[in-house]
Amino acid sequence: MVKLLNLLLSAVTFETAVYGSEVEFRKKTGGVAFIGDELNQTPFPQWLTDFTGMTQWPGLVPPYIPLDFIDMDKIPPYNRYQQGVCDANPREACSFDCDQCIAHDDVSTCRKLSQTFDDGPSPATLKLLQYLNHKATFFTLGINSVNHPDIYHEIQDAGHLIGSHTWSHAYLPSLSNEDIIAQVEWSIWAMNATGNHIPKWFRPPYGGIDNRIRAITRQFGLQAVLWDHDTFDWSLVTNDPFKTEQEIYNDVALWKLIENRGLILEHDGARKTVDVAINVLDLLGDDQLAVSQCVNGIDYIREF
Repeated sequence: MVKLLNLLLSAVTFETAVYGSEVEFRKKTGGVAFIGDELNQTPFPQWLTDFTGMTQWPGLVPPYIPLDFIDMDKIPPYNRYQQGVCDANPREACSFDCDQCIAHDDVSTCRKLSQTFDDGPSPATLKLLQYLNHKATFFTLGINSVNHPDIYHEIQDAGHLIGSHTWSHAYLPSLSNEDIIAQVEWSIWAMNATGNHIPKWFRPPYGGIDNRIRAITRQFGLQAVLWDHDTFDWSLVTNDPFKTEQEIYNDVALWKLIENRGLILEHDGARKTVDVAINVLDLLGDDQLAVSQCVNGIDYIREF
């Protein structure tokens, strides 16, 4: 516990020095920029007040708001489990992070080797946008989307695809059905209020998805997007890196040499992971596809 507190304190101290009032809370994802400028926050829309009775965006744990189109009877009664606990359910539950199980409608690869980015929008995202000359995919957190609407709009205006990454990066298999719904619905409402669209594509944090979670996200019209190449770039912002920066580049070069296809997991929530992403882009070039292009699908369920 002391080690964890010291790590969090070090991360906050470092990011405060870099961004001033902008603090990024480091997780095993490359960093998540939860704090933004309240004066610049996406206004809480009247339609959402009318529906939820609330007048402001929630904190890290969003409240469950019942939805009449969600049929709880369609959700299989698989057990909840914490990250790293992989014997809670039979393999038929089709857990991706535990058993690398892919459902029939999951997107897990692409005909071209393509980067995808999780955890934004963050201040670091702006630098990445300067280097992208192709349509890329960003899986954004709802809380970051409303806290950094200007950056969200920069992603939009550049023509990139934006998908949901939940409201606040919760590990979904550990949550109740109601709390999973809350993470998804508030993410969708954030994207609707900020970007005037409803997402089609969904990436579960930590790859934490099984058939219980799929049964919920499918009722929102979402389609899960996973990956077949992991850079482990998040480890570069921890004190015990799982991968060195050079090892990441070596892996990317090998993926390109052997197959030159697939979806690469990266993160735009931290300056370090963005710097690595730019170098990976140099290795791959701009002959890449957005997730929707990989499967010849739509960008959004609806755009307003």
